[in-house]
Amino acid sequence: MLKPTDIKEFLEEKYRLYASPRFIESDPIQIPKRYTKKEDIEISGILTATLSWGQRTQIVKFSSLLMNSMGDSPFQFITECSEAEIQSLNRFYYRTFNGVDCVAFISSLKRVYLEQGGLEKLFNEGYSLFGNMQGAIAFFRQRFMGNNFPDRTCKHLSNPAAGSAAKRLNMFLRWMVRHNKEGVDFGLWNNIPKSALMLPLDVHSGRVARALGLLNRKQSDWKAVEEVTGNLRKLDIDDPIKYDFALFGLGVFEKF
Repeated sequence: MLKPTDIKEFLEEKYRLYASPRFIESDPIQIPKRYTKKEDIEISGILTATLSWGQRTQIVKFSSLLMNSMGDSPFQFITECSEAEIQSLNRFYYRTFNGVDCVAFISSLKRVYLEQGGLEKLFNEGYSLFGNMQGAIAFFRQRFMGNNFPDRTCKHLSNPAAGSAAKRLNMFLRWMVRHNKEGVDFGLWNNIPKSALMLPLDVHSGRVARALGLLNRKQSDWKAVEEVTGNLRKLDIDDPIKYDFALFGLGVFEKF
């Protein structure tokens, strides 16, 4: 077993290797990277993150199809679209995310931006109230679903309060919050500190974290996220989730 100082040095080396523009070429983050307007990045980011399970080539393919169906600006589409235009997205599907789910997400996004101040405001309010990302995500989830969200669609919004690792929402938050000189994450949101972010735990990062002794819990749930993130904070208290690049890269590209 590596010593903590050796683990930090090892992960820092892998972070420098994988946190580069080359990472974007094969990662779903390339979808929001197409845009420059803040709201376009947020909307394309949350939708792409929602579809981010399975093969990354398929995630990119179907996220592209969804973005293309909204024209040049997801924000303009969402804020100006008619009910008929929203319903036209009923033909979209990716794995278990079908047309009903897509229409529900677009309808909720329209309400969030026209009536609730946008995604950043919702997450900021949640973080201000609870002081942690579990509470911020749960608050966002409740506000996003509103009163008419289909029951079948709820599974596409992970709930850490119910024990979910919330991998996709934590990944989206990493994209939005992390300021970084490498220019991979966007760092658009300033009111949530990157020190508060939680690891987007998946099968790859979990396997590597366990091999390195950073995670002992066998289940990949919210308690596991808290455990591994707590150990990563011991390595870098200000920016623990930068090691997501190292853990993911080691798992996917090096089969560590």
